[in-house]
Amino acid sequence: MTQPLRIDVDRSSPVPLYHQVAVAIESAIEDGRLTPGTLLENEISLAARLGISRPTARQALQELVDRGHLVRRRGVGTHVAPARIRRPVDLTSLYGDLISTGKKPSTVILEHTIIAATEDAATALEVPEGTEVLHLRRLRLADDEPLAVLTNILPLALAPTQEELESDGLYECLRARGVQPRTARQRIGARTATAAEARLLDEPPRAALLTMERTAYDDSGAVVEFGQHIYRASRYMFDTTLFSS
Repeated sequence: MTQPLRIDVDRSSPVPLYHQVAVAIESAIEDGRLTPGTLLENEISLAARLGISRPTARQALQELVDRGHLVRRRGVGTHVAPARIRRPVDLTSLYGDLISTGKKPSTVILEHTIIAATEDAATALEVPEGTEVLHLRRLRLADDEPLAVLTNILPLALAPTQEELESDGLYECLRARGVQPRTARQRIGARTATAAEARLLDEPPRAALLTMERTAYDDSGAVVEFGQHIYRASRYMFDTTLFSS
């Protein structure tokens, strides 16, 4: 069923009407009046009810789609998007972050293979080229919904078993071996999904992905893992606090 949210527009305000409508809907999402999955009325109905033009109503809904608050599906309509998972930009594991936010993490091991380190892998791990290392690729789910594809290379001496990684996070497995990741160099970016990635993550073709590349070090400064991860931008965001100097 559609959700006829009460929206008051002020035609004397310098704020554009489309933005007033978008802000009202966004506020209702944030305070829980509109919950994830709620079907909204279409732009024709919204325009008629509020006495605004159809392009204005379309622009209001599109603004919220662009910001990840709404999802449009052809033949289905416009729904409130699932709540995004906010992850602090700290040296934590996705597994632990999901548990701390009340989500149930699970893992599908896509690859768990011993390989000879390529030039790039050897550089990342600071080992000689050709050294045996573990190449690990996992699909991480939150409440049984695909969320991220995690690709890691680790020194073989630290490598957890496939069984361990199916029931716990990588950093939790490392700590169980007495290894404590202390510092990391990290880069965050974005790109579109390949066809294979979109299928794995249950996203439409060329969907937006967040990317994260991380090299983590232990107390002695030795590299303990190198990761290249992708996340569904529709379900996930990095959250950080900035301070002035």
